[in-house]
Amino acid sequence: MNAPVQRAVLRPAIAMPFALVALIWGSTWWVIIGQIDGVPASWSVVWRFALATPAMFLVALAMGRSLRLGAAGHRLALVIGAAQFCGNYNFVYRAELHLTSGIVAVMLSLLLVPNAMLARALLKQPITPRFLVGSAIALAGIALLLLHEAREAPVGGKVLLGIAFAVIAMLCASFSNVIQANETGQAVPMESLLAWAMLYGTICDVAVALVTSGPPVIPASLAYWLGTAYLAILGSVVTFPLYYTLIRKLGAGRAAYNGVAVVIVAMLISTVLEDYRWSLLAAAGAVLAVAGLVIALSARRPAA
Repeated sequence: MNAPVQRAVLRPAIAMPFALVALIWGSTWWVIIGQIDGVPASWSVVWRFALATPAMFLVALAMGRSLRLGAAGHRLALVIGAAQFCGNYNFVYRAELHLTSGIVAVMLSLLLVPNAMLARALLKQPITPRFLVGSAIALAGIALLLLHEAREAPVGGKVLLGIAFAVIAMLCASFSNVIQANETGQAVPMESLLAWAMLYGTICDVAVALVTSGPPVIPASLAYWLGTAYLAILGSVVTFPLYYTLIRKLGAGRAAYNGVAVVIVAMLISTVLEDYRWSLLAAAGAVLAVAGLVIALSARRPAA
């Protein structure tokens, strides 16, 4: 694909899932806050994917997809499940214990950097100079936002720990994003691969929860379970097939530009519902982050 990515994004087959994923994922950052209020983060991740997994299998069956993956397919599903649906989400939920949801979303938007690097290393997808320049500008913006967050954090706030958790979450997600687009992943139905990956991920989640948080914690709040259902069905079952398809159409690095729109939605929600306080430093960081991502987005994708 040699045309600018913006032109590709304007095509309905890409624009519609691109926008839908951004709107849903932009809102999930805030919903997660209700899932970690008085409930161990690890058990909230378990309940999310305990609901999402059977729904994903039903989607695969309803679409007429074969659930047979073969040995190589199951190994890939296990890796994706452990990285994406266990590692990524356990660290995201923990990051939001120490950072506002909007800031975590901004950090995860830098997924495009490790995505592009891993895609080059594992899938031989090239990186352009314009992409590197845009990514550098975005990183500078993120640094300003995090500096603002550190200054605003209450005494005793563990901002650095939140940043570390967010970075680990990003790396877990990036690895699974890229590895699912390898030859083995391309050879099996997307929905079936995701269903098995969610199942393996849920098993890993239960193990992590038992080790880190002890016996299961089952909340009685209706609001909690409505939030969990939203995250499971819309935030996982609906969005992951769409997003992984974008990766295969646009490339791992450029599909992560979806983070530009996600950040805008998440920061708006954080401002309204979490009383996020803007400063000149934070505003400059947000502008740089979005501008850098847009510059990277405008880079042409050279032939491999």
